[in-house]
Amino acid sequence: MNNAPRDDTPAAPVVPDTARGASGATAASAASDTAAAARPVRLFFALWPDAATVRALAAWSAQAQATCGGRAMRAETLHLTLAFLGQVPAELVEPLIRLTLQRPFAPGTLRLDRYGVFPRQRIVWAGPGDGAPALAAEVAALWRDLGALGDLRPDHPFRPHVTLLRNADTAAPPPPSPPALDWHYERCVLVQSAQDGQSRYIVKAASR
Repeated sequence: MNNAPRDDTPAAPVVPDTARGASGATAASAASDTAAAARPVRLFFALWPDAATVRALAAWSAQAQATCGGRAMRAETLHLTLAFLGQVPAELVEPLIRLTLQRPFAPGTLRLDRYGVFPRQRIVWAGPGDGAPALAAEVAALWRDLGALGDLRPDHPFRPHVTLLRNADTAAPPPPSPPALDWHYERCVLVQSAQDGQSRYIVKAASR
């Protein structure tokens, strides 16, 4: 069990959407923003860890890397994907934000107690041994609500995990896993995945 004190400080630098629109924007940049707003947006729902959970996950990552090598995920990118929407039409972004802000998401505790691997993708991850049934029920309810907005549905079963390493030796999970980590979560977030040289995540909205 993770005995670290609770620390609800955000694990930044996830960029809030309100950071857009600094004063002094030129007409050209405004036109560029308008064009960008019409493009599809890559979105997903996730649990985002607080600072204490990030530190614990970093320890898991370091232990796995000692065995498997690979590239550790940056601390500010660690998360657990709940529902991956992929490229979403621009006109659905605001409805998705409203849905996120309005719908409740039951808080809970997720126990991460094992390593796992995706061999083909060469990914090492941390996950729950019990499949996280309470969280899986929340995800199923989320997808049902998303169905009201259009043809949004999962393309594979929910498999809760936090990616720790990429380009790793995934012949077998690293032995053994560290002491179990209890992740206390309060809400889910709607996140945009942006690419500008490296992955960058922008939180669009958080559930209540």
